[in-house]
Amino acid sequence: MLCIQSDSPEFSWHENHKLKWTDFEGEPDMDSSAAAVTASGITFSYSIQKSSTDGITGFQTKAFAHFYPEESWCKKDIIDNHILKHEQFHFNITELNVRYFREKVSKLKISSSIENQLDDLNNQINENLGKMQKLYDAESNYSINKECQARWVIFVKKELKRLEKYKSK
Repeated sequence: MLCIQSDSPEFSWHENHKLKWTDFEGEPDMDSSAAAVTASGITFSYSIQKSSTDGITGFQTKAFAHFYPEESWCKKDIIDNHILKHEQFHFNITELNVRYFREKVSKLKISSSIENQLDDLNNQINENLGKMQKLYDAESNYSINKECQARWVIFVKKELKRLEKYKSK
């Protein structure tokens, strides 16, 4: 189970908050060929309700897409709005995977193995998130292939809309 610290500078994904270059506070890696790096991830926690007579009686989960400003960076002399949009979609992909996660959690049934199921699902979603982020970069060639970039934007927007009932309230 992951604990969320409230004094850290990360922030949660929200449809009305678009990333700005000032959100990228980390020191750029000048040895990297990347113009920018978005550090985002999924925070997940759960609680399980138990009864001495009935065993496990319920569970609650929390999952959020977070952006980590101090680990995100950009090379200020080569960035532009097109690259910022690419970085925004890395964060959007994180939110998309949170919604996939919430959708799968909503289908789980209370059982004696719920804790293992939640842990397995958390591992699976994070693995899928990593694969999707790499595929996004590979297919869009890190935003250089504008046609593929546009296809990803359409796909992610459509999926976020489809899974709207799983967005954070």
